[in-house]
Amino acid sequence: MKILNTKEIISNLKSEEYVIGYELTGSHACYMIYGKINPQDKPRLVKPGKGHEEIVLIIKGKAKIGEVIMEEGDSLHIVEDEHCYIENISNTELIYIIAGGHSESSHKH
Repeated sequence: MKILNTKEIISNLKSEEYVIGYELTGSHACYMIYGKINPQDKPRLVKPGKGHEEIVLIIKGKAKIGEVIMEEGDSLHIVEDEHCYIENISNTELIYIIAGGHSESSHKH
């Protein structure tokens, strides 16, 4: 077990994303992205890429992803070359978490 020092980093994040991954864990097996989108920011692309999949969880605010409106606690699963844009439709900041790892098609034991 390893405690990761992320509290100060994410509390100072004004917009954009912070990737909690290899630099802190030393592992390529999984990662997590903490993201903020302010009301005036342009939509953010989510695209896991070949061999990866991600779960996007809305923590705070209201988002439009495609034609779907997502609120706090809503999540979606996206695989490999699928992609979507997260648009903040709140009048406050939107906070989301993306948890990612290797997809089953690329996972081998």
